[in-house]
Amino acid sequence: MFYQEVINTFDRPEVCAPLAPGESAYLNRELSWMEFNDRCLEEARDKNNPLYERLNFLAITCSNLDEYTTIRIASLINIIEAGGSRLDPAGLSPQAQLAKLLESNKAFFKKQYSTYNRQIVPALEAEGIFLLPPDLLSQEQKAELDTYFTKRVFPVLTPMAVDASRPFPLLATRSLNLIVMLEEEEDTSRGEDLPPFALLQVPANLPRLVKLKTAQTGRQEFVLLEDVIRLFLDRLFDNQKITAVYAFRVMRDADFDIDEDESADLLAEIEERLELRKRGQVIRLEIEHQAPKDVRKIFKQVLDLPDEQIFRVRGPVDLLLVRGIMKALPRPDLQYPPFSPQASPGFLADPDPFACIRQGDILLHHPYESFQPTIDVIERAAKDPQVLAIKQTLYRVSGQSPIVKALANAALAGKQVMVLVELKARFDEANNIHWARQLERAGCHVLYGLKGLKTHSKITLIVREEEDGLRRYVHVGTGNYNDATAKIYTDIGLWSCNESLGDDASNFFNMISGYSLPYSWKQIIPAPRWLRDDTVFRIRQEADQARKGHKAMIVAKMNSLVDPAIIGELYAASQAGVIIRLIVRGISCLRPGIQGLSENIEVRSLVGRFLEHSRIFYYYNGGEEDLLIGSADWMPRNLDRRIELVTPVYDEDCRHRIFEILSLELQDTERARIELASGAYKRVDRRGKEVLDSQIELCRRASSAAQEARPDPLNQTRYEPRFGPRDK
Repeated sequence: MFYQEVINTFDRPEVCAPLAPGESAYLNRELSWMEFNDRCLEEARDKNNPLYERLNFLAITCSNLDEYTTIRIASLINIIEAGGSRLDPAGLSPQAQLAKLLESNKAFFKKQYSTYNRQIVPALEAEGIFLLPPDLLSQEQKAELDTYFTKRVFPVLTPMAVDASRPFPLLATRSLNLIVMLEEEEDTSRGEDLPPFALLQVPANLPRLVKLKTAQTGRQEFVLLEDVIRLFLDRLFDNQKITAVYAFRVMRDADFDIDEDESADLLAEIEERLELRKRGQVIRLEIEHQAPKDVRKIFKQVLDLPDEQIFRVRGPVDLLLVRGIMKALPRPDLQYPPFSPQASPGFLADPDPFACIRQGDILLHHPYESFQPTIDVIERAAKDPQVLAIKQTLYRVSGQSPIVKALANAALAGKQVMVLVELKARFDEANNIHWARQLERAGCHVLYGLKGLKTHSKITLIVREEEDGLRRYVHVGTGNYNDATAKIYTDIGLWSCNESLGDDASNFFNMISGYSLPYSWKQIIPAPRWLRDDTVFRIRQEADQARKGHKAMIVAKMNSLVDPAIIGELYAASQAGVIIRLIVRGISCLRPGIQGLSENIEVRSLVGRFLEHSRIFYYYNGGEEDLLIGSADWMPRNLDRRIELVTPVYDEDCRHRIFEILSLELQDTERARIELASGAYKRVDRRGKEVLDSQIELCRRASSAAQEARPDPLNQTRYEPRFGPRDK
């Protein structure tokens, strides 16, 4: 029984003293997110990881922080400017949150650049990979770069002088730029507060890393594009004396709200907002550390930035450049051993995927198992004359989505196709607008989400006419219908033709496309109307069992745990004696291990080769062992402001596999960190434990299962001849 497995491997958290008077039982979500990014940076600092994987983790921390700045920090600034003063559950005002967050960000930047300068650069050089500063270039190399600059770079550059007649230009968010300081003219009649300077955008469509052909033997040598420009910058400023050059970039506010009550055309409104995002308020300036005070003063004055939002960096601006190294110089020996998503045993039983699903529910665990079967089912449905209708929700899809193409083909073939494309999926708005229009042109019924709500559920319904009547095939997942991210995100997908699930799926799509509002559901539990109450009921049910002296347990895996009410219920359940083990990849506002509050709660985070994205929920329920999967985290937005979907898993084989996943992750000694009451994390205590990397073990098991499920030609009881075209 899964319960016993969990009990046997449960190390109770370190118990701290009870909360002091006035001390909050909740952690601030923003600072908890910074802890998550720090765990990613820890992987970049871990010498046990292959070097290129360390580069990748460093790049992840950069892109994470960029997005975080443009959304979360921008949101706090907007709240403060609007006069907001509401305290968060941790008792912090918006002003206090912003101050702590900017302080934490600056400390994190310092740690990032320390990682790059002290660990990554020496490790690269040990592998013969060098990023050369201009002062270490030979004359031969400078001549090579002169040719490159003249032919490839110079024609693209556009210097922008700034003076009384030429205003400060609009700087694209995240773009790399140079500020070029010029010598003051003898005629001081300019009458301006600012010294003479010009701006120059480093071309984003040229490689950031310029590989030198004249490298020393046995070395791979690169020069940063901005340094190439610096070398020959005087050619852009004839008869001017350049006194200094500094690289910098800005981050702009990308957080926008849409008044859907006032918007007659949501698609047009979002397109307009995407244009406004390019001109959003500057939230952060990153500039080279050596830039003096008078240069920083220019940005403070022109961009209206306080000192707290100016970040001075000791190294290249924008460390995403490390991805350029991996692209310019592929080194499989410096990466994780290659792993290809495996075939799903459930779909190897028959070439007809619908026949496979009729044999029993099929669980897919990505990326250990391929996402291709889900694509195959939808492509097959698009061509199958017996399929009458396809309905699907889409939140984030890939740039060349085969699923969208299949849905368009289905509509062109005359099938009923209804697709809800969520236009409000942040940073995927433009991509989703593109696909929505393509689907409409093909004849699909397209919904642009729901008013006031984001549709985050992952569900597909296929209606097929068969010998015994109509049959509904349903897919419910924890991740997006995205063939690209399915190779790096861990997610679960369930294919079923269960009649109750089919009924619920039909009612669900009728609810989001029409005026239907079911009073009850047979199997699925949607948000926002039902999921919160169901979750609270299940947690309280475990607490009631514990108070009666019965076994009680909750195991939940999710991306983020933020909702104060749910955390409060978990605290009450812990005090009642419920064993609670949580696997939370990112934000956790719960404080485990506090005496009298959360002694029975463990929170662990897994950071590894794949991004943990599955949502799984287990409740002992008096031995019934309820097991559910779905799209929702325990956050207010998921429970109250999004269309989400959670469904129980009944098939014994599928349940066994999910229990296996949870069991391995709860015993992980290599990728797991345990949350402390303070909100900090520490590595798992490995003493007395068998070494286990759950992701590596799941790769091994997926490969083994696929191999065993493939038919062995030596064990065939009959042989089928193949005929050439003429023999037919």
